[in-house]
Amino acid sequence: MRIIESGVLRRSEPGTARAILSFPCAVALSNGQVLATYRAGSEKDGDDEVIEMVISSDYGLTWSEPRIPFEVPRIGGHRGTIKVCYLTEIEPDHLLAAGLWVDREAYPGQPIFNPDTEGCLPMAVILSESSDGGTTWSSWRDVSMPEDLGPPSLTNPVLRLPDGTLAMSIETNKTYDDTTKWHQRVVLRHSTDQGKTWGEPHIAGFDPSGRIFNWDQRAGVAPDGRIGTFVWTFDRKTETYLNIHRRISSDGGITWSEADDLGVTDQASRPAVLSDGQVVLAWVDRFNTQTIRARLASSIDATFDAADEVVVYTHQDPLDGDVDRAGAMGFSVWSFGLPFAETLSNGNVVVLYYAGTETAMDIHRVILDVDR
Repeated sequence: MRIIESGVLRRSEPGTARAILSFPCAVALSNGQVLATYRAGSEKDGDDEVIEMVISSDYGLTWSEPRIPFEVPRIGGHRGTIKVCYLTEIEPDHLLAAGLWVDREAYPGQPIFNPDTEGCLPMAVILSESSDGGTTWSSWRDVSMPEDLGPPSLTNPVLRLPDGTLAMSIETNKTYDDTTKWHQRVVLRHSTDQGKTWGEPHIAGFDPSGRIFNWDQRAGVAPDGRIGTFVWTFDRKTETYLNIHRRISSDGGITWSEADDLGVTDQASRPAVLSDGQVVLAWVDRFNTQTIRARLASSIDATFDAADEVVVYTHQDPLDGDVDRAGAMGFSVWSFGLPFAETLSNGNVVVLYYAGTETAMDIHRVILDVDR
C-alpha cells in the first residue's frame, strides 16, 4: 500500500465563519463520482456551523467548489445546527443523508459537552434523501429515539447490508444537567423500509461497570455481509486512551464477538472495504507520534499488517505549556484527526481528515493505492 496523491481538499478561511473545517466524510457513487461533506464554522463548536458539500469526478484528485445543500430544520421549536452529515448510496442515484442536529437554544451559548456533568446538549438524528445523486434533497425528518439513549451521537454513515436492511450506529449520552454516573454504550438500530422506520437498539459495545467507554464507533460491511466495528476506547478510571478495539457481527449487528485489541491506540477511521474483502483502516496516533496512519488487512477480521503501514499525516510538535484541564497535552493535539476512509470505484482508497491550528483547520485528502 502506498500514497499516490495527497493535498488539501478544502482550505479554511481564518477569521471567518469558515475558519474551522472538520468532520469530513465521503461516499463513492455507482456512477464513479465521489461526494464529500464536512462541517464549517468559526470555531470547533458553535452555532454558526454549516455542512458544505463538494464533488469529484476524477477519483478524488480534484474537487468542485463547495455548496451548502441543506436547510437546517427547527426541532421542537428550537433552532439548531448540523454537526456532521454522512452519506450512503442505498441504490444507484438514491442517497440517504444522516445528520447530527444540535439544539442551540435549549442552553444558549453553551458548548455541546458539559465538562462538569459529562452531559450533552439536546441532539437528534435527522435524515434526508436524494433521488438524483445528491443534486437535490428532501426535507429533513427526525428519527425518533428511545429515551434511554439520551442525546444520540451519530458515529458512522448508515450501513447498507446485503439484504437491503439499513443499520444506524448510535452512541448514547447523558442529558446536559444530569450529574449521575455515565454508563456510555453504542448500539445499532435497523430499518427494513429504507430508513422510514427504525427498530429497537441492539448493543454493540458496553461496559456495565461504566469504566470503559466505546467512543466514535466506526463500521464497515464486508462482501460476505459481516459487520466490523472499530472503537476509540477510553478507561475513565485511569483516564487513559486504550488501544482500538474491533468487534465482528455475523448476523447484521444483532450479536457481536468479544472485543479484539488491534494493538494501536487512539481514534479509528471509518474503514474502507474493498470489493475483494480487504480493509484499509486509518487511525490517529495523537499522544505518541502525533500522526495519522493506515494499515491493510486481508479481511474484516484479519490482522492489520504493520508491514503495510503508511503515515498519512504528521502533525507539528506540541507547544510548550500546551496543556488541557487534566494536565495532559492540550489543544495542539486536538487540531488534527477524524480520518474517514472510502473505497473509490477504481479500487484506490481515499482518506480524508482535518488538520491545522487552533484558528485554522483544513480538510486534507490522501489517495492510497492498495497493492493486491
